[in-house]
This record gives sequence, C-alpha cells and structure tokens, in this order.
Amino acid sequence: MLRRFLRARDHNVGKASAMFLKYLAWKRAAKPRGSITEAEVRGELVQDKLYVQGFDKTGRPMIYLFGNRHFAAKRDLEEFKRYVVYILDSTCTKLPAGQEKFASVVDLKGWGYANCDIRAKLAALEIMQNYYPERLGRMFLIHVPYVFMAAWKMVYPFIDDNTKKKFVFVADKDLDATLRDAIDVSQLPEQYGGKLRLEGYKSSSTCN
Repeated sequence: MLRRFLRARDHNVGKASAMFLKYLAWKRAAKPRGSITEAEVRGELVQDKLYVQGFDKTGRPMIYLFGNRHFAAKRDLEEFKRYVVYILDSTCTKLPAGQEKFASVVDLKGWGYANCDIRAKLAALEIMQNYYPERLGRMFLIHVPYVFMAAWKMVYPFIDDNTKKKFVFVADKDLDATLRDAIDVSQLPEQYGGKLRLEGYKSSSTCN
C-alpha cells in the first residue's frame, strides 16, 4: 500500500507520508465499521448505473459506468461519496495477485444537462486521487457528447498530472478497435459487441 502513496507523490517521502496520514484519518471517519454496507448506498445502487464485471487483457477488473443514469437532482452527496468508496473497495477485492489497478469504460451516450453533476465528479475525484492512489489504470470515455466537454473543462484543473494521463477519449469511429484492443471479447459487454452480459452489482467488501 505504501508504495502506491509513494508513486502518487513521485517518491517524495515527506509528501507521501503526509498523504498516508491523511488517508488514515479519512478511513477512520469514512468507514468507522471497516466497510460501507449495501444498505448505506441503496439509493445509488437501485439506479443501476454502474457495473463491476470482467477484466481487461492485463488482468485489471473493469468498471462500466453509464453517465445518463446519474441525475444530480436525485442524488444525496454524502450517500454518493459512500457509494464511490463502496464501489472502489468492492473492485479492489477482484484484483488478481500482482495487480493493483482497475480500468473503466464511461459511456456518455445520452448524457445531458440533467446528468451534469460537478460536485459529485469532484467528490469522486478527491476520493480516488487522495485515498485510492494509483488504483486507476485507464479510463475510456466513449460516446462523448459535445455538451459534456464544458463540464469536463471545469473538472480538469482538479485532476493531478499522473491521473490526467489515464483518461482516454475515444472517437466513435475508433470505438470497436479501441475496446477490443484492451478487452477480450469474452470480457466485453454485449452492447459493445462482446459476450459479457452485465448484471446488477450487489456485494461489498473492503480493500484498504
């Protein structure tokens, strides 16, 4: 675990130590019982907007997120933060031996103003960068509408340089080739031409 914090701070021991101490304090406050339960995030789970299934070709667990199923007006920010932790912890339990990272496909087809939620995006980014450093391996953003880029420009300055390199915007014409290059057809969801059927996400555990 400590190696991830060191890498996140470019092997600066002082900065990595401060980051780790901040993480320990956050963990005590965010997960006083050791983990987030399904009951604590049921309002998010029932929206059926995110799936943790399959692996990419390097063995990283995959997260598939459908942005048009998230509605800013319907979410509670504190529950959303718990949901992010719940998902990240659960994803970590799927990491094979020797693998530290996960990958993600964010599908923005049909995304519009009702789905725009800057506060939630910043909250998720803070949790991932500060408390789950070096967990994200790659994130593919697909079916990206023009209107999304305005929201992206607001969030982008808050993304650290190491994390910025992990976001990949995929043009529609390159979608099939990009996904198949990264993910075997047996692990690729049916809606992208693969053989994997996405199913509701139910279990929760902790990795940190």
